[in-house]
Amino acid sequence: MAATEQHTPRTYGNWRRPSSAGLMGLGSLGTVLLMVGMLITVLMVMTAGLFAGAVSLALLGAVLAVLLVKDRHGRSLLARASGRIAWSNTRTMGAHLYRSGPLARTGWGTYQLPGLAAPSRLSEHTDAYARPFALLHVPFAAHYTVVLGSEPDGAALVDPEQVDSWVAGWGQWLGNLAEEPGLVAAQVTIETAPDTGHRLHREVHDNLDPDAPELARTMLTEVARTYPSGSSLVRAYIALTFKAAGADGKRRTPEEVGLDLSSRLPGLTGNLAATGAGAARPLGAAELCEVVRAAYDPASAPLLEQARAHGENVDLSWTEVGPAAAQAFWEDYRHDSATSVSWTMTEAPRGTVQSSVLTRLLQPHPDIDRKRVSLLYRPLDPARAAGAVEADLRHAMFNASSNRKPTARDVLATRMAEATANEEARGAALVNFGVVVTSTVTDPDRLARARAAVDNLSATARLRLRPAYGSQDSAFLAGLPLGLVLPEHARIPAEIRNQL
Repeated sequence: MAATEQHTPRTYGNWRRPSSAGLMGLGSLGTVLLMVGMLITVLMVMTAGLFAGAVSLALLGAVLAVLLVKDRHGRSLLARASGRIAWSNTRTMGAHLYRSGPLARTGWGTYQLPGLAAPSRLSEHTDAYARPFALLHVPFAAHYTVVLGSEPDGAALVDPEQVDSWVAGWGQWLGNLAEEPGLVAAQVTIETAPDTGHRLHREVHDNLDPDAPELARTMLTEVARTYPSGSSLVRAYIALTFKAAGADGKRRTPEEVGLDLSSRLPGLTGNLAATGAGAARPLGAAELCEVVRAAYDPASAPLLEQARAHGENVDLSWTEVGPAAAQAFWEDYRHDSATSVSWTMTEAPRGTVQSSVLTRLLQPHPDIDRKRVSLLYRPLDPARAAGAVEADLRHAMFNASSNRKPTARDVLATRMAEATANEEARGAALVNFGVVVTSTVTDPDRLARARAAVDNLSATARLRLRPAYGSQDSAFLAGLPLGLVLPEHARIPAEIRNQL
């Protein structure tokens, strides 16, 4: 009698935020500030006496307290204070208000996208399979983005071995992105929205046989009429962002980038089949316009869905997909017919998790009308990855050896950094990642329930999420499948912020 083989669930982990070497929990720049402050204090004591030295020491202590006192999300008093000051300046200048259209104050007279996506331009090209694809150009960051649409297979009634194979395929696909010439970032967006039922009704109507029995025709008609009630629609988008500069360092035009990507898209979409993403295809310009338009104005989604179900082409241009009116608040974002709240990930799951850790977060929720979970990836090319992991290992070892009795977290951080360096040396790819969650409700009175729902879902996903206070409009844009790379738009580079 053959023994039954038992499947042991695979676990995943060892996610690590790069550290910065420093004393007392400070980064490199913070440690330099500490040393300079101590030197100034000694000079003050030698030249002006003990009282002046005490005053200098007190000022240094206040500055260090601003950097050392952090909340549960790792944000210091300096970061929170600077956020408040930036939000106050935004309100003073009126930059939190947006009005577009022919009667707006803006000079272009169209419904252009607000904020970071305002200067973006959209064009359409054709790949090697004669499939049209939209190409989004962001001149400020010198980036081009192509968006893919897919219909994931789902893990229901799927063997665990197949799920493990999909996860391995996804990891390999992400690792291969580091070898893609000119690729800057990748974004995966899972969107859940109410199902209008137009597609089901159209499918049943087109395939209903008039000679079928009356009972069968009545049953199918009733299913098409009642099934969409309470059901949800799940869509997946993959945005790939490339540099505008070519191998020779010169900026390329949209036509040149489109010609280059036309031969690469079939391979990128074909490799996604092994990840469980289903049949992936590039989105055309009209489809991408509809996605963005429905996100800003959910009331228009049923009309767009109905027109597409009847085979009608919606004449939408990129200058008509933005909101007619939008207003950013400290904790939420009001746009056209809905109100949204966005969260950003501040800490990945600690320890090890299984592949189903994000299942509940990705599923539709009755308290949220539309929800988007966007996973942002920034692959590092092999040349940069080797230096990054070695520097991170040195910083972790320095932080652990700077104390006589290193804490358990310091010891564990050193082990994790060493494991990451060993994996990279064996050929593994290094990818920086983040998560943006956006919940949208059409009734502002349901906003509190939507917030509570996301808080509960993030706990099941073992993610630490923080509302994007003072940056709700930018976080909303980052959650859309547009491939915006937020660090490229920040005034203070992330490398400098991490050193404090």
